[in-house]
Amino acid sequence: MIQFFLVGIPLLLVIISIIVAFHEYGHYSVARLFNTRIERFSIGFGKILLRRKDKRGVEWCISALPLGGYVKFAGDENVSSMSPSAEELEAARASITAREGAAAVADYFHFKPLWQRALIIVAGPVFNFILAIALFTVMFSIIGDQIGRPTVAQVFPDTPAARAGFIPGDVIRRIDGRDVGNGSDVVMLVALRADSTFPIQVERAGKPVVLTVTPERAKLDLGKSGDEVSGGRIGIAIDDKIDRRPLNPAQAFVRANVETWATLDRTFTYLGRIFIGKENGDQLSGMIGMAKVTGDLATDPEMAQLPLRVQLINLFLRFLLLTATISIGVGFLNLLPVPMLDGGHLAFYAWQGITRKPISPAVQNVAFRIAVVLILGLMLFAAWNDLNRHFGGLFS
Repeated sequence: MIQFFLVGIPLLLVIISIIVAFHEYGHYSVARLFNTRIERFSIGFGKILLRRKDKRGVEWCISALPLGGYVKFAGDENVSSMSPSAEELEAARASITAREGAAAVADYFHFKPLWQRALIIVAGPVFNFILAIALFTVMFSIIGDQIGRPTVAQVFPDTPAARAGFIPGDVIRRIDGRDVGNGSDVVMLVALRADSTFPIQVERAGKPVVLTVTPERAKLDLGKSGDEVSGGRIGIAIDDKIDRRPLNPAQAFVRANVETWATLDRTFTYLGRIFIGKENGDQLSGMIGMAKVTGDLATDPEMAQLPLRVQLINLFLRFLLLTATISIGVGFLNLLPVPMLDGGHLAFYAWQGITRKPISPAVQNVAFRIAVVLILGLMLFAAWNDLNRHFGGLFS
């Protein structure tokens, strides 16, 4: 509990600030590319603690609540950049023309062509993925790649694996169309597919064999933290024969892209299973869970036994991994078609592109309020999961 408050929360806030800064810089940089006027770039919300105005008139701020951030475009009444009505646009056009001249109108966000506004909005999530790829590239450049031969060492009787025809010596190559690199990949891919039937390709005596298996749902131990989650298990023990090979920066970059997509794929898979009723969402985690994981990673007692230099390298690598993973999650979340998120703006722009008419502010306001309720509900649900999973099932 001590590391949760003293280490986990402060370190998580640092990670979130880095991710948010990069996300917002995505919006900012593409907006600048299109000569869009910007009033403020803020890390955090609420009361401004530090501010500086650059030569372009942009106010760079650090605000009191480090749980997000925003870019405020000139002329926006609020930081959500909701599309104004036709009447409001005309009034704004007249005001800008009277104040600065007709040519200045084109510098304001809401008067930019639709495709430019869409690119400015999508740049935030894209920069999250770019950040993740960059961090993974650094990580793989340091540690190299792990090439494994996850080999079945034992098949337990009366299990899905036994019924599917697995035998000791099978080398697992692909699971449900996904390449397998090591035993951890096997555990993760199977865990995400409880009660679903799918093919597993193995190498047996040098020849490919495809087996069809349906994992049973079971409690899975996550390891050092002692936390348990519900997931799929097929009933095999794996002898994971891993070879490490160094990667040059180009190879590390390619590997980083693969890892980023694999992380997204796991997210798509789990959320998709929630929507079709295969999962109940009890693995969704929020700020509490992330802070707990961050604190545990930074205060691992086993790592304390290592030489200081090794400890620092391990902390750095863990920081890279955690930041990259959270950045992917933030990018994915912001692409969801939910008002107040970037994906919501993109959905509105798509509608406007098809109908040639913007969605009315009244509809936007209703959608925005519904989205606030949904997101708050999701946050509470995630907090409930975190408290039950990490703090002894306080509400179970």
